[in-house]
Amino acid sequence: MSDDATKTETPVHAAWTPEGEVKPPTQPVSEDAVISAISTVFDPEIPVDIYQLGLIYAVEIADDGKVKVEMTLTTPSCPSAQELPHQVEEAVRGVEGVSDVLVEVVWDPPWDHSRMSEDARLALNMF
Repeated sequence: MSDDATKTETPVHAAWTPEGEVKPPTQPVSEDAVISAISTVFDPEIPVDIYQLGLIYAVEIADDGKVKVEMTLTTPSCPSAQELPHQVEEAVRGVEGVSDVLVEVVWDPPWDHSRMSEDARLALNMF
């Protein structure tokens, strides 16, 4: 009988402290992954994702996996004002390593067409 056949695997247990389970360090959250997730969110009235529209003003990623997104809307009376921030939060929450998400809607500076990417302008025929 070989030595391999007689060895048994030792079960791996998580580390614990009085505060609870200690999770192993995770990979840092990728800014590209967060932007890719945000790019899956579309304004239902516009066939371009909100990142290309220029609605995302800032993405901050903390070392502990918390992500803060500052975004705006095309207008304060946007019919999707309640939906879009929630959709952004859910999309970012699905990114590997993200521990928490805060989406803040800001109005300063106001959004205008100059914030759109060239691809978005082409898609909407806005030159």
